[in-house]
Amino acid sequence: MLMHGFFSKLITMKINCRKYILFAVLPILYLCVIAANADAATIQINRFHLYLKQGIGKAFNLETAGAIDLINKAIELEPENPSGYAYLSMIHLFSYEMSFDLDARKKDQEAIVSYVGIALEKGQKRLENNPKDSEAYLAMAMAKLAKVNWAIREKRYLVMAQETSNIWNYLEKASAAEPNNFDVYFLMGLLHYHIDHLPGLTHLASSLLITSGDSKKGLKEIELAAQKGDLLRNIAQTELLSVYMIFEKTPALALPVIRELREKFPNNYNYLLLQANIFAELKRFDEAFALAREVENNIKTAKAPYSPKLQSRYNQLMGSIFFHQGDYDKATLFFQKVQQDTSFYNTRVRVWTLVRMGMIQDIRKDRTKAQEYYSQALEIEGGEGISKVEARKYLQMPYVPTKKPS
Repeated sequence: MLMHGFFSKLITMKINCRKYILFAVLPILYLCVIAANADAATIQINRFHLYLKQGIGKAFNLETAGAIDLINKAIELEPENPSGYAYLSMIHLFSYEMSFDLDARKKDQEAIVSYVGIALEKGQKRLENNPKDSEAYLAMAMAKLAKVNWAIREKRYLVMAQETSNIWNYLEKASAAEPNNFDVYFLMGLLHYHIDHLPGLTHLASSLLITSGDSKKGLKEIELAAQKGDLLRNIAQTELLSVYMIFEKTPALALPVIRELREKFPNNYNYLLLQANIFAELKRFDEAFALAREVENNIKTAKAPYSPKLQSRYNQLMGSIFFHQGDYDKATLFFQKVQQDTSFYNTRVRVWTLVRMGMIQDIRKDRTKAQEYYSQALEIEGGEGISKVEARKYLQMPYVPTKKPS
């Protein structure tokens, strides 16, 4: 607009010069106007991306309200871009999973479904104009995965089956349109890796509906996204921690990743708890107990975002440290404290500690008692996840501890 005003003034000024000078200047000024408009468009795109990145950072630092505000600012800039709505659905999914309040969970649930729908609608419109729009394909895949994740938590298996359609197709087209978009590799790796670890019929169904499992390829893709990803880099790093700790049994590889995440997101107590667990698995008990004391003090002082409702997470951590230390009596005492908290937000923690208690009984050669704990873990509603997978495994085959940490 500034260049346009300058141009208007220039051609109305009474300049005593020849006409051919004006004709020579006109094309140059026209190009300047085009360049200025292009720069403005670039600035808007950069601002949109910046708001998304800042919003994601806020979400990982457990500043949900600030995260939502920033994503909404991005949407104000580009209301037809499906990416903003896809990230809103993801942020509400994070909030839903970590909420201590049932009413808040219900609102997050409604938001997830709503923003997924908008992201898919906006994405389809973008693809009608540009069938090779990598950003639209990635946003639609993210939205569908957010709804699938929520459906698994809520046991909405019909919804889960419906939403899995086209996910892999979206990712393949996103990758083909933009091969250097490393965020796409994260979602591809996520599916490759975890489908390979699904049991029996679930594995077969997922392979048919989505893609075949390949844990080695999936791990490499997640690692690549964790190193070079953009907007999804932090979530790729977080997933990588889970893979290293739970599936690959390589806590030493997890340590540099958790250190980076803790430095970037100091408010996120999940990373503090996880680092303490990593130290415990590595037999670095002094460091593990030091972090546990930090968690305990933050809970007692209610240092935001810590809350007394995290007490069971602390008890779980202490039990885990003593478990790896070989002090099974103390570990059991802390695990029993966890069982006393039957709050909905403590369900997965209760399942996890029951599995640990079963493992302790297997170590003590009390197979009957061990199977009782594994069975109890499987009976608890709403605690789906890797802990139940472990419970099923050890119900069939006794847990045998490894002699050395990975």
